[in-house]
Amino acid sequence: MGLVCIVGSGNWGSAIAKIIGDNVKKLQKFVSLVKMWVFEEIVNGRKLTDIINNDHENVKYLPGYKLPENVVAVSSLREAVKDADLLVFVIPHQFIHAICDEIIGKVHKDAVGITLIKGVDEGPQGLRLISEVIREKLGIDISVLMGANTANEVAAGKFCETTIGSKILENGLLFKELLETPNFRITVVDDADTVEICGALKNIVAVGAGFCDGLHYGNNTKAAAIRLGLMEMIAFARIFCTGQVSTNTFLESCGVADLITTCYAGRNRKVAEAFARTGKTLEELEKEMLNGQKLQGPQTSAEVYRVLKQRGLLNKFPLFTAVYQICYEGRPVEEMLSCLQSHPEHI
Repeated sequence: MGLVCIVGSGNWGSAIAKIIGDNVKKLQKFVSLVKMWVFEEIVNGRKLTDIINNDHENVKYLPGYKLPENVVAVSSLREAVKDADLLVFVIPHQFIHAICDEIIGKVHKDAVGITLIKGVDEGPQGLRLISEVIREKLGIDISVLMGANTANEVAAGKFCETTIGSKILENGLLFKELLETPNFRITVVDDADTVEICGALKNIVAVGAGFCDGLHYGNNTKAAAIRLGLMEMIAFARIFCTGQVSTNTFLESCGVADLITTCYAGRNRKVAEAFARTGKTLEELEKEMLNGQKLQGPQTSAEVYRVLKQRGLLNKFPLFTAVYQICYEGRPVEEMLSCLQSHPEHI
């Protein structure tokens, strides 16, 4: 029987805990208890773990939705992963090294994992996928799950699709069994690297879409930004993914569907719109608007920008480049438009 541990408990982590907690009660092959690692915080004078374990609600990151009673919040990361057979990683991408370093040697060798983390890692060797970091540090197989999955809508049980990318098909199918519901439909593909890179890059495009909203450019311009962003995502994947990159993967939920929902409903879009309207810094807006959640798009744009610059490819990725320069180098947000007008896709 498989014991599941969810590493992370934010907005998306709590929504996925709701699905997993309900599913393991019905499926023989999984242990009915689910451990969820929670970064301990004091909320309204109480420990967050105590609130989750007594009131069965993550009042900070997923208020208004009850978690199943078999989901148990654990504040010690090592304690949470101990004896786990299936690990579900769902934390902001900037914390992955510290998290993995803390549990090296604590995860048993036959465990398998899945990452729901949107982002890339940048090291001395250039860009690496988050799954590669986990696989290398912990020595376990890692699948990835990415899709058009706004957390609150998933928690509310609204219908959506998602994509699991897995290099070992049986592990992908195991996670499909763990996670699928009639309203959370999963397709498993073997093009795992492309699935993962889509999840990281779409947040950069969403920042660009948010700038268009903040500048009141209208739906046609925003649609152009989304399409040109998709073209850059495909071009980037072809350059940076080591394996085969299938165009079909971009037609899965992890590709065009996730891009659309993020560019209309995600936190990156929302903050980028406010950035264009108010002139406040990203740090100020993150604090004001996100209740402790982290922005992924601007940081991913910085990681991608450095790699593109190093390879002399900035001119081929004007949207990715403009997003980075507007976020971090003081380039006027209005220049989003000229980047779309002169995009190489139009030549």
